[in-house]
Amino acid sequence: MHTEGQSHAQAVSMIHTGDSTFVRPSIGAWITYGLASENQNIPGFITICPTRDHGGVRNYGSAFLPANFQGTPLGQAGTPAAKASISYLENSRITPQAQERQIAFIQEINRQHLDRVQHDPAIEGVIKSYEMAFSMQHAFPDILDTTKETKETMELYGINDKTTGDFGQQCLMARRFAEAGVRFIQVTHRGTNAWDQHSGLKSKHESNCKETDKPIAGLLTDLKRRGLLEDTLVLWGGEFGRTPVAQGKDGRDHNPQGFTVWLAGGGVKPGYSYGSTDDFGYFATENKTHMHDLHATILALMGIEHTALTYRYSGRDFRLTDVYGQVINDIIL
Repeated sequence: MHTEGQSHAQAVSMIHTGDSTFVRPSIGAWITYGLASENQNIPGFITICPTRDHGGVRNYGSAFLPANFQGTPLGQAGTPAAKASISYLENSRITPQAQERQIAFIQEINRQHLDRVQHDPAIEGVIKSYEMAFSMQHAFPDILDTTKETKETMELYGINDKTTGDFGQQCLMARRFAEAGVRFIQVTHRGTNAWDQHSGLKSKHESNCKETDKPIAGLLTDLKRRGLLEDTLVLWGGEFGRTPVAQGKDGRDHNPQGFTVWLAGGGVKPGYSYGSTDDFGYFATENKTHMHDLHATILALMGIEHTALTYRYSGRDFRLTDVYGQVINDIIL
């Protein structure tokens, strides 16, 4: 891989939205826009414990796409995954019957206003958000309830272990959302800076890997044995890599010129390595893959032609890959 932006803010924006500078829809919003959700009672795009730094909500926002395609955050980075929730999902102030009448009244006013103005994406988004919020109050509690999972499953994800428990909980919730028909699920391990080892690289990377390795293996194993991995694409990676040369005593600096991501399931070849760096591990040389190429390939694996997934805004057609992107067919089964 290689990407744009030497700083976190630029590169994080690039991996999430396909642009290192301007506000653009996130990849989850694009995919949900292109494919919609399989479950009309829950959002098509969920982000679990997202970070608030380096772009924050922009990393799962919809920008100029309709608001109902933006990601719904579940908790935030630093929040224990087991306690992650959606704000105001529960309503204890009025009865469900009274709330249903209240929402019906509000929606009628919104629709009357929409009829007068003919077309207003903001009003349309509000109407859909009320409909979705009411449906979520019934569907979400069951999805988030992991108490009925078997002891073996909990051990598979490392949930009862202090080291792996938090990220394991996130991965387990990701599987449950996938089963429920959520189209795009984003899981964040403790925020961007957790892997930003300008010093103490060996000890901190070891700690990060101990927290994530078992939960990821558990997720892939669980998806495969449930028959979900064939049509569920899993991607693991960051916005860039680290230099092969030291920074200070025991750190490494940012390296957008050559780094690695991996994909599993969803139609990609298993056990296959694509591309390489120079002898020092600094620059991608063979089969250089830009972030636009990765996005184009992800869309292709989702059954979407990246040049055809467009949205007209401000007088031009926009797409996730802008005017770039080549599908990496060599990694596709």
